Amino acid sequence: MQFVAFERAKQGTGASRRLRNSGKTPGIVYGAGEAQLIELDHNALWHALHKEAFHSSVLDMELNGQVTKVVLRDVQFHPFKKLVQHVDFQRVDANTKVHLKVPLHFEGVEESPAVKAEKCTVTPLIHELDVVCMPAQLPEFIKVDLSGLTSKSALGLQALKLPNGVKAVVRGSNKNPALVSIKLPEVAPEEGAAAAAPAAAPAKKGKK
Repeated sequence: MQFVAFERAKQGTGASRRLRNSGKTPGIVYGAGEAQLIELDHNALWHALHKEAFHSSVLDMELNGQVTKVVLRDVQFHPFKKLVQHVDFQRVDANTKVHLKVPLHFEGVEESPAVKAEKCTVTPLIHELDVVCMPAQLPEFIKVDLSGLTSKSALGLQALKLPNGVKAVVRGSNKNPALVSIKLPEVAPEEGAAAAAPAAAPAKKGKK
């Protein structure tokens, strides 16, 4: 995915405010050398930020006719306006591993026995995964196949098949967090009581 950036000569609060007023967004590119001040067209950046690949892929930044490989590192939005206030990128070295968040795409859940036969509710618990890999091996997303899911399935991170060369980064003591929550259908109280209680025997008429 490619985007165009322009050199930014001035910095500071006042200069950044004037840039935003002119439809530009200030930014910076750091890593592998000196930091480079840049500016981007706000509307183009706004639309790019709504694309999943812009957040999870190695990007081609065109600056002064040259293309540099970068990844998005940080975005600052206005508290209530539809405005990007600042954006940070990091240069990518083809021979150095990158650490990035990659989205998970859950597929096949509607056809799984858990949903189709057992009427369970399946809710994803993890929507993106921290990974480390070489830039050329970075996947745009990771597919999670749920077509074989049942109510008794225990789908943890260690069961996820990662692309070659991609390693998950897990923080905390739990090294195998659950990827989805599987909830059995609720039984209405009156239905449960009716099923559990035996049929009442008819009352016998006593002699007068």
